[in-house]
Amino acid sequence: MRAARCEAYGAPADIVVRDIPAPAVLAGHVVVDVEAAAVNFTDLLFIADRYQVSVPVPFTPGSEFAGRVAGIGEGVEGIAVGDPVFGSAVSGAMAQQIVVPAQALAPIPPGLSMTEAAGFRVASMTGYHALVTAGELRSGEWVVVLGAAGGVGSATVDIAARLGARVIAVASSPERLAVCKELGAEAGIDYTAEDLKQCIKEITGEGADLVIDPVGDRWAEPALRAVRWGGRFVTLGFAGGEIPRIPLNLVLLKNVTVRGMEVRTWNTRLPEATAHARADLARMVADGMRPVVAEVHDLEDVALALQRVADRTLTGKVIVRMAR
Repeated sequence: MRAARCEAYGAPADIVVRDIPAPAVLAGHVVVDVEAAAVNFTDLLFIADRYQVSVPVPFTPGSEFAGRVAGIGEGVEGIAVGDPVFGSAVSGAMAQQIVVPAQALAPIPPGLSMTEAAGFRVASMTGYHALVTAGELRSGEWVVVLGAAGGVGSATVDIAARLGARVIAVASSPERLAVCKELGAEAGIDYTAEDLKQCIKEITGEGADLVIDPVGDRWAEPALRAVRWGGRFVTLGFAGGEIPRIPLNLVLLKNVTVRGMEVRTWNTRLPEATAHARADLARMVADGMRPVVAEVHDLEDVALALQRVADRTLTGKVIVRMAR
């Protein structure tokens, strides 16, 4: 089968496409014929060996996929060959087949195409957990979403608006903010041209109730400074490059709750909250929610797809399509 391969840590341009053996069916696991895989920022970190955990080379990148069940291991119940499923894994998604534990899969909600499904699960679960499980969002609250035009950011804006929040999208251009407003953002801030803290204060009055931050870097502290007394700040990652050092006196003086949220471990450690998230997200899909898909690339162009995410100029998800 054809697969993208990271043979040495480096940049998107270093990723190649090779013929490798198809995966074997294992007990408790399912083999999926992958039709589409999404590119996530964490894939870039794994390729560069800059994530919190390492994946030994050589490996196939990709953590999010959609396809059809091709093989079922011993002990797996409730799933049949041919079922449309989407799932996530640490790596391995950018290939024509992947083998994963059965619990890593879920039925594709009716209404989502394979391309949409490939870019839905990780971003939407991350956004939902950040807003609801970690952020304890309540309808009518002011929510600031940094990196609002990215895959996770755009999903978070959409979910927050559907939950009744007043959303402030933070992104890098008027064009990207316009897409966020189509998803339900009430206001937008171009952090390349405007003072982030001042704008949040002017829009909200007392400050933000909740900040969702997948960016970090130099934008985390001004966003934290714009949180109201007793507000919440949820950090999801550091797409901006640098891990920020937050003055704890800000947390103390404003009685702010700061939480970290990493979807891979939260889905495992919080099964009841994850089941609730899945049900709520399925309802939103039935009501018309769809992921923003920016571009679709063939597997042979996977290096370009990865670079497009690294450039951070697109709005929404980049998808890699498998040919057969």
